Amino acid sequence: MAFSLDNLLVIGISSRALFDLEAEENIYRTRGLEAYRQHQLDNESEILKLGAGFALVRALLKLNLVVHNQRFVEVVIMSRNSSETSMRIFNSIEHYGLDITRAALTGGASLAPYLQAFNVSLFLSLHEDDVQAAVDSGVASALLYKMPDNALEELDQIRIAFDGDAVIFSDESERIFQAQGIEAFENHERENAMKPLPEGPFARLLKALSFIQNNFSTADGSRSPIRTALVTARSSPAHERVIRTLRAWDVAIDETFFMGGVAKSAVLAAFKPHIFFDDQPGHCDRAATLVQTGRVPLRK
Repeated sequence: MAFSLDNLLVIGISSRALFDLEAEENIYRTRGLEAYRQHQLDNESEILKLGAGFALVRALLKLNLVVHNQRFVEVVIMSRNSSETSMRIFNSIEHYGLDITRAALTGGASLAPYLQAFNVSLFLSLHEDDVQAAVDSGVASALLYKMPDNALEELDQIRIAFDGDAVIFSDESERIFQAQGIEAFENHERENAMKPLPEGPFARLLKALSFIQNNFSTADGSRSPIRTALVTARSSPAHERVIRTLRAWDVAIDETFFMGGVAKSAVLAAFKPHIFFDDQPGHCDRAATLVQTGRVPLRK
């Protein structure tokens, strides 16, 4: 019987996001594909250093160890490497003890068509073109920023923080704010307070995390290994629609911060997420020095 990914949280991650391949990327860009190929072959036994997405992947894979004989998460390497140049990546995966057995190695071709084939719930990469193509194909995706100094700190829970508009929710209200200003935005949200916000690109991921949280809380009464936070620039009166939307989705977020324009960085530093997702470059730039950050491009 074929193995199914349908009921799993599937994380697709590029090899450059999982491991530090910046030197190799520089070889490729400055000296070309053949030089890159030879470098990888010559250094096949050299273990790669950890990349920006490593801590999150390591933490998520631990969910598979909590309940005996039950998997919650699958991680798939999504790489433009060829199979010939990928051995160093697999050797490094084995070295660090990561339970990763699946990969899509496209030999330079676009990764986007294969994300749906692997039922990917979240795609992480350092290549903006791949992230944009993934977003445009309907997959929750983020461009990872450089790893901050504390990114590999071991935490007792998986912690994930989200922005609201254009991330968990659609950018419908954000567009009103950008085009007409704060007063029009607040009036629109007040008038539509009872109407759930449309789903954004990360709604499916949030619901999957909520499902896992509920599974753990009902299984044995122990504390959930996942903790989520919503860190949004919204404030009263625009808070009501957010709260009612999450109720309508039957999703409970553990911590919610309505910042009302105050910088998010200090709250994020206190929450200590494995990753924070936001669509605004300014918010991402400020957060990235303190916590691992992923920018969510708008769908074209």
